[in-house]
Formats: sequence, structure tokens, C-alpha cells
Amino acid sequence: MAADAAVAKEGLVIPLIDFSKFLTGTPNERKTTAEAILHGFQTAGFIYLKNHPIPVDVLSRTFARSADFFALDTDAKMKLGWTTPEANRGYSSPGREKVTQLEDIAEVEKVRSAAPDLKESLEIGRDTDPKHPNQWPAEDGKLKGFRTDMNDFFSQCQKLHVEVMRAIALGMDLQEDFFDGFVHVGDNTLRLLHYPSVKADVFRVNPGQVRAGEHSDYGSITLLFQDSRGGLQVKSPTGYFVDATPIPGTIVVNAGDLLARWSNDTIKSTIHRVVEPPRKEDSSYPPRYSIAYFCNPNTESFIQTLPGTYATEKDKKYKGVNSGDYLVQRLTATY
Repeated sequence: MAADAAVAKEGLVIPLIDFSKFLTGTPNERKTTAEAILHGFQTAGFIYLKNHPIPVDVLSRTFARSADFFALDTDAKMKLGWTTPEANRGYSSPGREKVTQLEDIAEVEKVRSAAPDLKESLEIGRDTDPKHPNQWPAEDGKLKGFRTDMNDFFSQCQKLHVEVMRAIALGMDLQEDFFDGFVHVGDNTLRLLHYPSVKADVFRVNPGQVRAGEHSDYGSITLLFQDSRGGLQVKSPTGYFVDATPIPGTIVVNAGDLLARWSNDTIKSTIHRVVEPPRKEDSSYPPRYSIAYFCNPNTESFIQTLPGTYATEKDKKYKGVNSGDYLVQRLTATY
């Protein structure tokens, strides 16, 4: 089964994969789909999934609830401010976060000062974590039921994370449940993102201005739900950034740095960014909303090179690492 291409430009081919063939297909369909998913991660670092198990109405409601949250006044949002890399929960105001590939905090600050990312976000983690409680807004008016809806969406994304990791395992000829013990806790992050409306002049005055700087993600995989505005770009093998155009009913899934490390770099964690949307006649751009679900191994998991990705010990590119420690290190530089 050859997967259709969602993106094919500048040597970058991102497959469009029917995930129902893995979830409910025959053994042959499941294996073929798993191999297509793995191949997409090995070559592009990105895939699009269609016919996934998250219902359209659930996704629409989550986007609507996100917009309601960001419509709160600044003071109400700032009371929920993001605190520490260890917690990674709460609200980040426009310009606070600067995603880059840099790890030196001083260098990140220089980049942030020159061209801060034009976005705000709310980070939501596993709500059963006693050490790091979520920062929930007061539930009145339009935000009534916000916590329940977000926890429900978090749970559905967590289940999808498990299934995608099972597909990767099957594609790699590992036991299908190989990753289950590494991801069952759900130490993941649901990020609601709002890119406020902005004058087109902002991008012309500062050529380095973007809505989110070029970066790779930190964890295992990311589930990205886009609205129709566009702006996501993925770096191609030729060095050009290619539009990852929204396709209704699909989820964009990309591999993160920890999965690349886990796979001995046989899986790619590809650089991407969010830029000025496709130019139109208007002098300003409307707001853009997206939802990212960052999937990670359990915080306590120890990540070592996967079987089948090396011939001898000398072929291992990385030492083993604790998942939680690694993610805190990366988040510390970002904020």
C-alpha cells in the first residue's frame, strides 16, 4: 500500500496515511500501514494521519474552548503564569517563549529580544500528577466545563499516542507493545496556541520575525491540530522551508528529538517553524489557533538505543538518558 503524499516539494515527501488501516485492518494492512508510518518518520520526520479516532465534534469543541480561554483579559491569564521547566504548566504570554535550536540561555535571550515569537499558549499536563498541578482558569461564563473538556481531549490524545508508538514498534519489527511500558503514565503536554492577529507590516519591518521560530520538538512525537490559516513550514532536505498546508480532518504528526535519539537517528526530528501566512490583499492577518499534544516517554523512563538500530556498541550515537531530565534541560533553555 503506497501512501498518498500530503506534501511533495524540494525533496520533502510527507505521506498521508489512513490510520484506520492500522487500528482495524487485517494483519497485512496493519503491518503495511505501520511500515508506511515508520518510513515517513525515517525520511521526512513528519506524517499526516487521516481516519484517526479523535471525533470532529471533539476537536471543534476543543478549538472553541481554546479561543474562549485566550479571550480572557491579560490579568486573568497572567494569574495562571507558567512557572518552572519541571512543571511545564500554565500560561505563557506573547514573547515569553522563544523556540530555537540553541541551548545556551544567553544566546536564546539575544534571539528573543530581536524577534520574539508572536504567540501565547496554555500548557496542560497530566491532571493526576500530585507534584505539578495544572493552572486552571475560573470556570464561569464561557469557560464552564473547561477543565473537563481539556482532560477528555488529553485522554483521547494519550490513547492515540500509544497507538502511534505501537505502529512504530511494529514497523521496526519490535514487539507491538514494546513502547507501552514507556508511555502508559501519560507524562505529556497539551498546548493550546493562539497567534494573535497581526499587521502585515510587522513581517516587512523585521525580516526575522516569525510566529514561532525554527526548531525541532523535544519528546517522542507531537500531534498537531491546525486551523485553516496555514503558516506551518517544514525544512526540506535541500534546506528550504516547505508549507505543510492544513488538510481538513487530518492530524500532522512529527517525530521529536528524544525519539530520534532513541532510534539512533534512524528516525528524523525535522526542523519546522510557523511563519507569516500566505499573503493576501489585507493589511493584517487574522488570529491563528493550533493545538499541539507533545508526547513523551514517562518522566522516570530511561531511554537507551533501540534494538535493531545498531550493529555493535560502538555504533550507538548516544548514551542512555532519563526522559524527565532531558526534557527539563531543553525547556530550561526555551523559557
